[in-house]
Amino acid sequence: MSGPTYKLIAGLGNPGRKYAETRHNAGFAWVEALAAQSKISFKDEAKFSGKTARVSEGTGDLWLVMPQTYMNLSGQAVGALAHFYKIVPGEILVVHDELDLPPGGAKIKFGGGVAGHNGLKDIAAHLGTRDFWRLRIGIGHPGNRDRVADYVLERASRDDQALIDDAIARSLELFPLIAKGDFEAAMLKLHTKKQADDPT
Repeated sequence: MSGPTYKLIAGLGNPGRKYAETRHNAGFAWVEALAAQSKISFKDEAKFSGKTARVSEGTGDLWLVMPQTYMNLSGQAVGALAHFYKIVPGEILVVHDELDLPPGGAKIKFGGGVAGHNGLKDIAAHLGTRDFWRLRIGIGHPGNRDRVADYVLERASRDDQALIDDAIARSLELFPLIAKGDFEAAMLKLHTKKQADDPT
């Protein structure tokens, strides 16, 4: 079953070399990998408070953005692009790190809460709704809520990072389905493939 096609994919993270390989930058890593796969480059767009790239699809242009405002203000870039190109929230996919999924986990969902994720919270505020799509890349939880702020800004262990990279690669394989709005097929393949790779 197909839904409306995506017109904007926002990968969330923090700009700068200091944060480049931290857990919180899983969204940046995903869109950067997609851009490399599509042989396109990002360019700085001050009016959109981010780095943008355009993927030409059969269904029209698909914009990629990496907000450069730091995570807590991610909505500035997403809101500005959505307003300028008249993109409705249901045509937006936000790729972000997810504490509630283990490293290696990846899930697609529509709407719902923001689970304390400040990037999602700011995007919802700028769009005026939580009804946008999310691709959640699991990074695991430190086990203590008081550790979360430091945990997301640290690098993952070598083993965990390998699992995170695998989740990014698996979900990127589904980009053709994601781009044309075959959400159910993408979710089924993403979740089924993980179970097949790890039957435990």
